[in-house]
Amino acid sequence: MEGSLDIAIVGAGIGGLTAALALQRAGFRPTVYEQAPRLGEVGAGLSLSPSAAHALRYLGVGARLDAIAYLPEDQAVRHYQDGRALQWTNRGQTLLDKYGERYYLVHRADLHGAIADAVTANDADAIRLGRHFASLSQDGERVRLVFADGSQAAAGLVIGADGSRSQVRHELFGDSGPKYTGYIAWRGLVPMDRVPPGVLDPPSGIYVGPGHLVNRYPVRGGALLNFVAFAERAAWTEEGWSIRSTVEELLADFEDWHPDVRAFLAAVPPELLFKWGLFDREPLTRWSLGRVTLLGDAAHPVLPFLGHGAVLAIEDAVLLARAIAASGDLAQALARYEAARIPRASFVVRESRKAVKVFHSHEPEKYALKTGGKAADERLGLFDYNPATAAV
Repeated sequence: MEGSLDIAIVGAGIGGLTAALALQRAGFRPTVYEQAPRLGEVGAGLSLSPSAAHALRYLGVGARLDAIAYLPEDQAVRHYQDGRALQWTNRGQTLLDKYGERYYLVHRADLHGAIADAVTANDADAIRLGRHFASLSQDGERVRLVFADGSQAAAGLVIGADGSRSQVRHELFGDSGPKYTGYIAWRGLVPMDRVPPGVLDPPSGIYVGPGHLVNRYPVRGGALLNFVAFAERAAWTEEGWSIRSTVEELLADFEDWHPDVRAFLAAVPPELLFKWGLFDREPLTRWSLGRVTLLGDAAHPVLPFLGHGAVLAIEDAVLLARAIAASGDLAQALARYEAARIPRASFVVRESRKAVKVFHSHEPEKYALKTGGKAADERLGLFDYNPATAAV
């Protein structure tokens, strides 16, 4: 398809910006509309699988990834009470040998900034801030976007990358709303000089126990320890995922956990501790309608238990740009994109729901038996995928 197609992207998160960069690489000049007045991301860590790393190198930001990421070699799963290792997994050389890429751990804001820099280096006017999307209409030739301030824009293709509570998805397919899963999570960032020596063996690892899970790993070159702590809770009414919590509340939910876990949980500065409820929805069977399509959480919100939320969005972005570049018309491109991505994304959504049952087991000592001695993401074949070469 010719590069003259004008493309609007709603949302400047990691998925939206990766889509913009992938489309620029394919010869297009997309415009990204973001509701926030300033470009930025929340302070939290995220994991990137080999497939995401392949995609980022394909897009030319591999060197930045190397500079900003923490590279774990081994990861341990430990018992929540006695701390014994239940399973060891190599996240470095073994993956490089098998998949041509490894596992990376990054601060979300660092990755977001790296992709944004690449987009604006290609086109300084690519990102429009303070544009809160409200509604859309289309007539077969053009899509008209209306923003909350009354301003409008038009494009030949609109990509909704506006997150799990996507207004673009609502405009296309309606929305019954997400359902609370029964799980809540805390996220925190601990300056490494506040972490007691000896509690991180290895630096990347998780603790599993009845109804609870703690995942922790370094970011910012080892300067910060990122953790996410999950717990089961019957009800949740608050909105958002940046709700203030207290260290006392967090520790109360992990009262009988190993001293090493409680040590780094207790060390989190209160201003760097947040909580949120986990919500879920059934995967869509189609992502496109006319000249509008979806990607990332807007298309397939996924629970975080396989660490693939950002990964799927990055994969979507590359496959969508490749489908558009390789197709003769837009309808064909969107059909190819959906055929390439919906099965994989839906599979990850469903497997992420199953994974929590293993992590939150009331028999953590049987963890390795239940997993066959392999990390869930690798056991499921999620690493054997390269967005730069996958069929589309």
